[in-house]
Amino acid sequence: MALNYIVWNVDPFIFQFPLPDFLGGGYRPIAWYGVLWAMVFLVGYYIMKRIYKKENLNDDQLDKLLMYMLIFTIVGARLGHCLFYEPEYYFSNPIKFLYVWEGGLASHGGAIGILIGLYIYAKKINKPYIWILDRIVIPVAIGGAFIRTGNLMNSEIYGEPTTLPWGFKFVRDYPIGMPIEDIPACHPTQIYEALFCVAVFIYLLYAYYKQNMADRRPGFMFGIFLIVVFGSRIMIEFIKNHQVDFEDNMVLDMGQWLSIPFLIAGIWFVVKAMKREHI
Repeated sequence: MALNYIVWNVDPFIFQFPLPDFLGGGYRPIAWYGVLWAMVFLVGYYIMKRIYKKENLNDDQLDKLLMYMLIFTIVGARLGHCLFYEPEYYFSNPIKFLYVWEGGLASHGGAIGILIGLYIYAKKINKPYIWILDRIVIPVAIGGAFIRTGNLMNSEIYGEPTTLPWGFKFVRDYPIGMPIEDIPACHPTQIYEALFCVAVFIYLLYAYYKQNMADRRPGFMFGIFLIVVFGSRIMIEFIKNHQVDFEDNMVLDMGQWLSIPFLIAGIWFVVKAMKREHI
């Protein structure tokens, strides 16, 4: 008899390595989440290297882009989590703002950080802001899939109970020894979001390489990215468990409210891009 659910009991840590005595001894775990975050930047660097080579730009400019992306993404994502979801706790314990290794990164904060960093970067290399936005969304899209896969490996940010056959039973979120039958199967919303990211990544590659949309219609690719990523986020949040208690009394949760401006901006960029075409 086939099961109508999937048991998910993956160890979030890949392995542990011993620390020398001068670092306190003991063992330091290496988590899937951290490795997948590293993959975001490694794969992103490779994709942008191909793009820069196609457009005859030098590696010095690419190295600067990597530094801007690394710094502004992490800082933005961390501040986004602290300020959007748990401001009272972090303002009461300000040193905790720096404890990134304890977890707590928000995608909307990361998006805002990236936008700020890219604005500064575009000024530095004397390129239009929209020029870099249309190109950076390609690696950012696949990066989103890596991050959501990291959430899956952590058994976090999943959805409400479901009777669908692909519902996941996140065993590690429940007491050890609890019967599988008593653990609800839930929507694997991490996978849903990752699939939207992969889909828009594939389309953006096609739009850039086959349709030359970045040059023909500046802003179109950036707009499509915003519509797909944040539009899907708004929809998926309806079946996702709330991340913080104060969301229980909200018509729309924090993730949805933060996504709406990005969705509106995406529509505006697409409409504007479709009204003119650069040959």
